[in-house]
Amino acid sequence: MTSNREIHLASRPQGWPTEDTFRLVETEVPTPGPGQIVVRNQYMSVDPYMRGRMNDVKSYVAPFALDAPLDGAAIGEVVASEAADIAVGTTVLHGLGWREYALLDATAARPVDPSVAPVSAYLSVLGMTGLTAYAGLLEVAAMKPGETVFVSAAAGAVGSLVGQIAKLKGAGRVVGSAGSPAKVERLRALGFDAAFDYHDGPVRESLRAA
Repeated sequence: MTSNREIHLASRPQGWPTEDTFRLVETEVPTPGPGQIVVRNQYMSVDPYMRGRMNDVKSYVAPFALDAPLDGAAIGEVVASEAADIAVGTTVLHGLGWREYALLDATAARPVDPSVAPVSAYLSVLGMTGLTAYAGLLEVAAMKPGETVFVSAAAGAVGSLVGQIAKLKGAGRVVGSAGSPAKVERLRALGFDAAFDYHDGPVRESLRAA
């Protein structure tokens, strides 16, 4: 393959991004230098924080540059390598999504085992999302078996995993709040003991009823 496709930020949106916010750009597939690898991306994660990076404002992470590829968590297969520690064919997790082929230093990629689960799981339950849920519940909150757990924003990527991990770790009751009836039904399908829409009334009253 010699043709690479990238998604560039064409303009900074006001409000919701539109199709004109982005530009599809074709480039050549990069060639790795010493210590580098080329990854053919298979999956990438599209996350809420990316909207903030489309604004040119100071934040905890640099804004996306105009007329350049966006980036974000991605997983793919190494198709070329000049790094001793990562062979061609290795599946890796890295931070250069929004492109078909990514060139990066091998130190910026983390090999993962595709036999454990579908590789897309490394962008969710087996990746940063799952680790945030696991550490937040069991290390920071230090949940003990039998305790009641309340999860706000429970239909989100992290919150939905917190509720499931709590059930697996023996919580006595798991309650979640979300922002729509469909999300509430989703929480019940995931095994939450109770769930409510926070638009339906004061959270304290809904939580007491749950």
